[in-house]
Amino acid sequence: MSAEILVKATGLHKTFGKVKAVNDVGFEVRRGDIYGFLGPNGSGKSTTIRMMLGLIRPDSGQIKLFGEQMDRKNFKLLGRIGALIERPDFYTYLSAAKNLELLASYSGLNLNPKEQKHRIGEILDLVELSERADSKVKTFSQGMKQRLGIAQTLLHDPDLIILDEPVNGLDPQGIKDIRNLIVRLNEEMGKTLIVSSHILREMELIANRMLVINRGKVRVEGEVKALLKGEKVRVILSTNNPEKTLEILKINGFSEKPEINKLQEIIFDLHSDRVPQLNKILVEADIAVYQLNALNSLEDYFLSITA
Repeated sequence: MSAEILVKATGLHKTFGKVKAVNDVGFEVRRGDIYGFLGPNGSGKSTTIRMMLGLIRPDSGQIKLFGEQMDRKNFKLLGRIGALIERPDFYTYLSAAKNLELLASYSGLNLNPKEQKHRIGEILDLVELSERADSKVKTFSQGMKQRLGIAQTLLHDPDLIILDEPVNGLDPQGIKDIRNLIVRLNEEMGKTLIVSSHILREMELIANRMLVINRGKVRVEGEVKALLKGEKVRVILSTNNPEKTLEILKINGFSEKPEINKLQEIIFDLHSDRVPQLNKILVEADIAVYQLNALNSLEDYFLSITA
């Protein structure tokens, strides 16, 4: 039985003046997905997301949310979506908890004061901000503000969460925190997420399905693993015997002209589905493998279809 389709876009077009921001875009997001929405800056990602949320109208095409047509008469569908578009905006002189209280009241969340306090406490704990619940937002780092923004999307327990460039401007620790939170929302709370980004490594780590958009047009859509399977990746290999390793690479047809850097690491291109085979051959030849990494596979794939 196939998974329920939460978002189905067909033939979306949007033009601003003479610029075709979105040109015949279509895709499907299924329940349980972490759906990577990938593309360089200016590719049409944010425009498409804004059309999904009813913030701008497409010139043509249609969007179905939860099986129903998204239009002016059906804005109630947005009540099942939590969205964070670009950077979150808060009252910086108020605490994290107070900001969420106000946002809950704006969104019409019908809970009594006790229930609301409990709900906000649960959400702040989920995004690992419970210890800073009473701190003013102006004291927060950008990563903490971003997590508070995601907390905001969870107030009404949505079926679908849309995050537009959630790790923009964050340091490595902040990026890791957001990545872990997205995975928790998906695996522990069963949330379906659409995550737009141009940081390819992050999407490779978390997304199960993806769409690549460039210059307003869809370049590819599908399962991340299936799309990357068979693609050539840059491999970095370190062993206890580089000379013998080079012979094995050539004899078995893995690489004709591998490079060797100053650390005696061997670098070459290889189809990703042959990496396990290479590891097995080296081990059987009594070669100690210290490192065998396929580098930037999604980045290479992305560049190959958007160049």
